[in-house]
Amino acid sequence: MDIPKELKRRRDRLKVLAEAKAEIERRAQKRHERDMEAHEEKMVERKRVEDQRGKKIGGRTPRAPEPGVRDSDQVNLTDGESRIMPVSGGGFEQAYNCQAVLDIESGLILTHQVSQSPVDKKELAHAVEALTTLPEELGRPDALLADAGYFSRPNVELCDRKDITPFISFGREQHNLALKDRWCCPPDPETEDPVALMKHRLKTPEGRKLYGRRKATIEPAFGVIKQVMGFRQFLLRGLRAVKGEWSLVSSAFNLKRMHRLYVLA
Repeated sequence: MDIPKELKRRRDRLKVLAEAKAEIERRAQKRHERDMEAHEEKMVERKRVEDQRGKKIGGRTPRAPEPGVRDSDQVNLTDGESRIMPVSGGGFEQAYNCQAVLDIESGLILTHQVSQSPVDKKELAHAVEALTTLPEELGRPDALLADAGYFSRPNVELCDRKDITPFISFGREQHNLALKDRWCCPPDPETEDPVALMKHRLKTPEGRKLYGRRKATIEPAFGVIKQVMGFRQFLLRGLRAVKGEWSLVSSAFNLKRMHRLYVLA
């Protein structure tokens, strides 16, 4: 055994472990700030509902999140900028959160983003900001369709301020509606609350028809990227490199889509 090399290896290992511990503590603090923000938002919404009803909501009052490091907290020593995220079908993976916004008519990707957050709710603000800064010759979006993972009052209000009509699902959709419910239009709400107006909009026949185009737009795009183009995992490490890789994939998808549109034309 080479004693100097072994001592150096152990010192380097201790340094890496100390840096990993500091990173876990930093992430725990950031998570607590994020959870507290969500808790305060929930409490404000709870009070608003209580004031509207004139009575307290039943059940236990939501508890504030506890600070500190959890036993399950981890850090990846290979790619420290990736995060453990839940995946469809159950389980967790070390991953990044890839976002894309598509145009309904053309099916082209308008803007894309890579995030370290497993929650989609915070990503809608980046998408809206990117949409409003696109070149004027491309036009401006008049509506935005998103699933329930993006629903929050700040997101609805943000779209309202940007003159974008939001169609963001606020819960599990009810399928196979009765015939009378499918074509009836509920009465207009007597309020200017943007969330209430959006919920009413989604219950109208026109709103359900428009929102129904969401799955037919975004889901096939990710299906093509995964199955046709064969892109199922990142080959690079680090957030900056991954963003560049996702940008390249999005551009390749758009080129493929534009060729398809040209052939169909």
